[in-house]
Amino acid sequence: MTSQALPSAREVADFWRDAGYARWFAKNDAFDAEFTARFTDAHHAAARGELDHWMVDAEGALALLVLLDQFPRNAWRNNPHMLASDGKAIAVAKKAIDAGFDRHIEAVLRPFFYMPFMHSEVLAEQERSVALCAAVDANTQRFAVMHRDLVARFGRFPHRNRMLGRESTAEEQKYLDEGGFTG
Repeated sequence: MTSQALPSAREVADFWRDAGYARWFAKNDAFDAEFTARFTDAHHAAARGELDHWMVDAEGALALLVLLDQFPRNAWRNNPHMLASDGKAIAVAKKAIDAGFDRHIEAVLRPFFYMPFMHSEVLAEQERSVALCAAVDANTQRFAVMHRDLVARFGRFPHRNRMLGRESTAEEQKYLDEGGFTG
């Protein structure tokens, strides 16, 4: 049971559109607090599969991907819960891409269909991210390649080790100590 009425797919997608690029990829406590206050219940409902019916169109798929992949990264930064719905996000992304929904959304939002693959520690999913992001823009492609290269090199993202209670290898620790990607 939720404590408030759940938003519509349109409300989620419009919130994300209105937030814009400057807030999508920045660490901003005020934005994270607003995002969390408005959409925590919807995130949990999406993670439980209660919003799977949104997968009827591109707008609904985008909203699900925002709730499953982007929302937890803002709401639970540096907490393992931020990764808890990644598997569901990948499943939604695969279905959405197979349905062609990524091509029916504005270009600036298209990367959000591909980011679940970029966030994966599975090399085949990283390769898919690189292939999909090649058609987006140079900056998105650069990040896709960087993520893929980390997973190819280490088999995982070293910057997640502490958060997940994993012991870093000597090579991973050296990479992190030398200013490697920290998420």
